[in-house]
Amino acid sequence: MTKIIHTEKAPAAIGPYVQAVDLGNLVLTSGQIPVNPATGEVPSDIVAQARQSLENIKAIVEQAGLHVADIVKTTVFVKDLNQFAVVNAEYERFFKENNHPNFPARSCVEVARLPKDVGIEIEAIAVRK
Repeated sequence: MTKIIHTEKAPAAIGPYVQAVDLGNLVLTSGQIPVNPATGEVPSDIVAQARQSLENIKAIVEQAGLHVADIVKTTVFVKDLNQFAVVNAEYERFFKENNHPNFPARSCVEVARLPKDVGIEIEAIAVRK
């Protein structure tokens, strides 16, 4: 049975989708853009955008009763792959701070445009052990 995951600690969906679905052993998040759920603001700096997107994913995964350490796969969409090094450094910092035992598998692709003209969007898959 599929369960819908929703938390006020991550931005509400801005279209016909949900924040995440819980399939029992897997939680799949929708792509998270760097919108602060409390203020609706988007940081201008790509490093802060990466952190906010990751914090939004963390809130959703925790709402499902899991932890950042349970994330097994991410997909990162960036508007400018020239910013990959600074995004990658923030990504590494986030997973180390949240005690991930390794790092998740990851894909990173450059895209022409993202919702609200943000610089990054990240989605994740977490596994319930």
